[in-house]
Amino acid sequence: MQSFEYELQRAILGRLDRGDDVLDGLTAFCKRNGVEVGHIEAVGAVERGGVGFYDHEARVYHEIRFDEGMEIASLVGNISGRDGEAFLHCHVILADSEGRCFGGHLLDGNVAVACEFSITVLKGVAPERTYDEATGLALW
Repeated sequence: MQSFEYELQRAILGRLDRGDDVLDGLTAFCKRNGVEVGHIEAVGAVERGGVGFYDHEARVYHEIRFDEGMEIASLVGNISGRDGEAFLHCHVILADSEGRCFGGHLLDGNVAVACEFSITVLKGVAPERTYDEATGLALW
């Protein structure tokens, strides 16, 4: 088991603009604002998008894509380092017009209608993600 201990540096509230890619927009915000390590949460809605499920046996992500409006019922994740830059690892639950929910890894291509986010910025050196042979993933 690995663990890291941090102190709270600051908290940020923000909103993406309509048409922004959620993952790209949040990542760009972190880079512009010097956020290297922290926790992120968001709610809102997307015009289209998708989620991913990691098949640990095949070592590939299976994607579920949507071409309809969905609510961001919950988005949570962490901010760490990868290749010397801020990297967001987020999971999301998207809900359709009938309340059915689809959850998994936040993929690119989720285009925001509205996305309000909260970032808890931590003080200290970010854990760096590196390739883990046992899982096929970039882990701390």
